[in-house]
Amino acid sequence: MQLNALRYFVMVATTGSFSATAKHYQVPSSSVSRFISQLEKELGQQLFYRNTRSVRLTEMGEKYCVQIKDVLDTLDLANEEIAGKNASLRGVIKINTAVALGRSHLSRIIYKLQEVYPDISVELMLTDRFIDLVQEGVDIAIRIGQLQDSALIARKICEQRYVLCASSAYLEKQGVPQHPQEIEHHACLVYKGGAGSQLWYFRQTLDDKPIIIEPQGSLKSNNVEVLVNAALEGRGLVLFPTWIFEHSYFKNAELIPVLSNWISSVDTHSVGIHVVSPENRIRSQKVRTVIDFILNEIGDPPYWDKWI
Repeated sequence: MQLNALRYFVMVATTGSFSATAKHYQVPSSSVSRFISQLEKELGQQLFYRNTRSVRLTEMGEKYCVQIKDVLDTLDLANEEIAGKNASLRGVIKINTAVALGRSHLSRIIYKLQEVYPDISVELMLTDRFIDLVQEGVDIAIRIGQLQDSALIARKICEQRYVLCASSAYLEKQGVPQHPQEIEHHACLVYKGGAGSQLWYFRQTLDDKPIIIEPQGSLKSNNVEVLVNAALEGRGLVLFPTWIFEHSYFKNAELIPVLSNWISSVDTHSVGIHVVSPENRIRSQKVRTVIDFILNEIGDPPYWDKWI
């Protein structure tokens, strides 16, 4: 069993493409296909489902990929330690985060990352559920909320900041609330997830007892984009974290912040955003470099808080 075959296997699993893998390693596509076929023959297992449109892992291939990635990561770590800090960064890195955060922000950061480190291939896994990073073979995750797994190494990005806002057309017609209790007389666009409809909390300082508002309106949804688009169309007030909104919404006055002198949230406690990694991954120079790159791009305070 050749090491190249294992590296090609992991890259095909990441990219879903034999040609992309061949391009990455600068070898003919036929070579990648031949190595993978020989690997499957040696293992006595089919690792990929192949058709003219796509390549995807079999169930056995998914299990094998997680195990082999661990082996390759250990080997790369040993090579990094011998080569020193001047070694070029290469290989596959798997990143997980929430769907909205990944689509709005992390994907853009990854594009910049790959301009600086063209030999790094990224598998971006977007899901709104907390997954087992070790079991899924994830190197880095950006998580929103309370950290539960003490086995993960975490670095805090920021506290999540919320903004209550509405379109200028809505505010001109319905008026601008001057106090949280006035929200009860407004149309609200309410997020309703698995735990039910969100409550809105308002404080003037972090030590204050919050004013709790149960927002009411004719539109509730478990989809952020639906509610933000409704706010842009003048349907009511919406409360979300600052990172949910596009910069242009505030720059072009499509949305106007309301009650900016109040601290707003949808939780009784502050919610942090962290970048986390399994202990066995954080030892890798590649993982540490990518984490530092992500943190530097987001900034402190995060760039999306500067939009308001």
